[in-house]
Amino acid sequence: MTDLATRAAPARDTLLRRAAPALLGYAAVRFLGLLVLAAWSAARGKSALTLLGARWDSLWYSRVAELGYGYEVRLPNGDVHSNLAFFPLLPWLERLLHTVTPLSYAHAGLVVALLASLAAAGGIFAVAEWVYGPRVGVCAVLLWAVLPVGIVQSMAYSESLFTALAAWSLYAVLTGRWVGAGVAAALAGLTRPVGLAVVAAVWVAGVLTFLRERGARDAREGDRAPGPAAGVRAERIARTGGAHDPSCAPSTPGGVHDAMRALSRTPCAPCAPAWRRVLGLLLAPLGAAGYVLWVGHRTGRGPLGYLDVQAGWRNGFDGGYAFARFVADKFTSFPSALAGAGLIIGVALLIMLYVTGVRQRQPLPLLVYTGVVLALALCASSYFGSKPRLLMPAFPLLFPLARALARPRTSRSVLVTAGLAVATAVYGAFWLNGSGPP
Repeated sequence: MTDLATRAAPARDTLLRRAAPALLGYAAVRFLGLLVLAAWSAARGKSALTLLGARWDSLWYSRVAELGYGYEVRLPNGDVHSNLAFFPLLPWLERLLHTVTPLSYAHAGLVVALLASLAAAGGIFAVAEWVYGPRVGVCAVLLWAVLPVGIVQSMAYSESLFTALAAWSLYAVLTGRWVGAGVAAALAGLTRPVGLAVVAAVWVAGVLTFLRERGARDAREGDRAPGPAAGVRAERIARTGGAHDPSCAPSTPGGVHDAMRALSRTPCAPCAPAWRRVLGLLLAPLGAAGYVLWVGHRTGRGPLGYLDVQAGWRNGFDGGYAFARFVADKFTSFPSALAGAGLIIGVALLIMLYVTGVRQRQPLPLLVYTGVVLALALCASSYFGSKPRLLMPAFPLLFPLARALARPRTSRSVLVTAGLAVATAVYGAFWLNGSGPP
């Protein structure tokens, strides 16, 4: 694989052309899912549009779009469900689309989800292609489309919008577009609490570039010193390709630059001016921090007010204790023990995919982002049926599978993907017509 540090970012128009097969395949998978859902719902006397845009969290988002914040429901057990738990970007977009079109708030949410899911597919392709090539990029997008809970991508939920912003922010980091990365990270922080994962990825990558520059300066100072060692170092820099840009030059053996570059395979973003990187780092946390602080001011509970709002929904971070107890309780009877075993296998598979990404030397920003998404999803005490949906933005976990899918002949890959698409469509229709997402 070509060293990411020496690659130039592709032109946007050529990127769009290369992404066309992935986007068409994604649209086909989602269309099949919606078609099966419509037929299944009609057979049960239900409305597919209602299931997609006017149930569960979709109702909370559309209420925020229509009436703003301040609505809450007090349950008999004392819990308080406040709409302050829902981040504002999706409701803002619903309100905007409702204002400029005749669409209702619910239907506006579906349109936003449709456009956002296509943007997410494009972002996933861009990231996967940048790291592994276009064939893996197409496979990664199709695998994201055929996730068992992929129907959520077509619902008036915030998962598609968040994934789109996260993917394009990560792509901007990988290609050295730091201001764009910061803006997309800030918008992701206005979309879901897990926007923290995008901020962490941008900041880790940004700090890494400054450490590289420091190592490069040390190397240049050493090269100016007299003696045969300077010539050896200069020859080494030219041989390794580090001399194409002074800020990308390797440092002394075992130095900071060599270790981090070998670990992360991150592109040579130090070539961007320092002020752009600083601006991107400053912009990245503004969305999440701004909303959390506003909620604290609104509730009168200070910076931790948002945590109190989440506690009213019985959401929190307990290191996975509640989830572990939930899984353990499944083994109290035989039928439920099968579900418990399935949960354990599922978590093990997620960890294995993450470890495989580390072994395959995914860029460090992707590893940081995926690790934080995994930690927040698996270690939260929220409703456990939500966890598959909360894991959906962790798309880099699919890259090892996409690489494996890209190896066989095209006809075999198409058959595998088609089979998964049919299974996903049937499961999505069954799921939404049953318990559905929380």
